[in-house]
Amino acid sequence: MDNSQLKDLLELKYQQYNQVSFIESDPIQIPHNFNIPEDIEISGFLAATIAWGQRKSIINNARRLMQLMGNSPYDFVMEASDDQFERLLGFKHRTFQGEDCYYFLHSLRNIYSNHGGLRKVFEQSYHTYGNIEGTLNEIRNIFFELPGLKRTRKHVSDVASGSSAKRLNMFLRWMVRKDDKGVDFGIWQGIPSSALYLPLDVHTGNVGRKLGLLTRKQNDWKAVEEITARLQDFDPADPVKYDFALFGLGVFEKF
Repeated sequence: MDNSQLKDLLELKYQQYNQVSFIESDPIQIPHNFNIPEDIEISGFLAATIAWGQRKSIINNARRLMQLMGNSPYDFVMEASDDQFERLLGFKHRTFQGEDCYYFLHSLRNIYSNHGGLRKVFEQSYHTYGNIEGTLNEIRNIFFELPGLKRTRKHVSDVASGSSAKRLNMFLRWMVRKDDKGVDFGIWQGIPSSALYLPLDVHTGNVGRKLGLLTRKQNDWKAVEEITARLQDFDPADPVKYDFALFGLGVFEKF
């Protein structure tokens, strides 16, 4: 199909899947349980961190993690005692284990206590570097400025090593994109939607290749750059809105 037909298809599927009904089967439902911005940020960041594997398992484990935090993630991060933090040592999602979770919560406490919070570190990093690649590199440096296990570092994507950073890009889509559909939150205004990159995974990658949006075979950062650049041709102000279209085609329609 030509570019005009392709854009029509992407727009149609974006409208079809960017609906409140999408929330009930997606990990974004976890931050939708909260109203306070800090709760939305923290629950979203943690849910996105474990967003690989079966979606049902992701959602169940993310919900369990919120329960372990008393369903008040910001208060827990800032006020929990050492004994309460140690509750999380029993948490596990695939290779994200209790020790990793324990570090993540301590790192989040450091970020909110000493760096102004997740929104501030992301927005300031974007202001410094002017692009998402530099932002994600800086975020990873800040996140791991506390001493911790080497194994935990694999749970925050390393763009400098070529990672597609699917989970971080998804988290940014949740926080930055704003429309009237009620799925993404749009509570961070310091990063423009035009700067975002597609949360590339096996589904969006396969559909992108079938539609001629992606030629690179690996799902790495270069592939993210390639497919996002193509999506910018169709909507330069909001290219990652087509994540809904590509994901829906891949997961729900087995395109």
